[in-house]
Amino acid sequence: MKKLLLIVTILASLNTTAAVNQKAQRSVLTQKLERQFKYNMKTADMDKLKKQVLKLKGKSVAALINVMKSDKYPDKNRWMATFLLGRIMGKKSAPFISKFTMHPNWVMRMAALKSLLALGQTEYTDIYKKSLKDNSLIVRYQALENVKKLNLTGLAPNIWAMLYDKRNYHINEKLKSSKRAHIVKEIINTIGDLKFEKAQGPLLSMIQKPKYSDIHSEISDTLEKITGRRAPKTSLKEKKRFWSKFAQAKVVIR
Repeated sequence: MKKLLLIVTILASLNTTAAVNQKAQRSVLTQKLERQFKYNMKTADMDKLKKQVLKLKGKSVAALINVMKSDKYPDKNRWMATFLLGRIMGKKSAPFISKFTMHPNWVMRMAALKSLLALGQTEYTDIYKKSLKDNSLIVRYQALENVKKLNLTGLAPNIWAMLYDKRNYHINEKLKSSKRAHIVKEIINTIGDLKFEKAQGPLLSMIQKPKYSDIHSEISDTLEKITGRRAPKTSLKEKKRFWSKFAQAKVVIR
């Protein structure tokens, strides 16, 4: 009986030692990866680290999370860590990554949005909706891309509302004038991709007004997507005439 107890005790001790050693090895590995992420690496070095992390799979997760959370690491490395976490954990990482869309650093907010897009996450509509109003123009661009590529038609009204967001315009205080930023063209294009029918009337009006001349081409393309009609490819003048006749026909029919 004493021998049996001794054997059980030895086995338990060995199992405990093995578990401690395994935990210590994981800790050492995590620390090693974290050190590597601290350097401002060239592209070749980043590719090398990326391959190493992907090969380690789940063993690298702790280090990736720590890198994402800490501002001690270069932004580009935190960006890479975010994407790698998504690659390794797949959709299971989405709830964690989604929290970074509210991060103080715009780089992390954008990285989170890009990762959610790569993971095909359509359920985070509230997050995308808020990101369309982000203080960073680049983040708003990314949120717009998420909505477009994920075909989130329910957010079409929110995309349309971006046309009235002053932050999407270059404001000249001295001249008391504003100029549309390039994102406005993307907003118009996305409205078409989402086939937001409620925008049809306003767009038919806008394409006839000189003050929207810089986006008339995008408006015409969007109207084609919404209505299923094809405007002439000859000139913008012909396109405007085509949509004018289309609008008149709709009024007559009503």
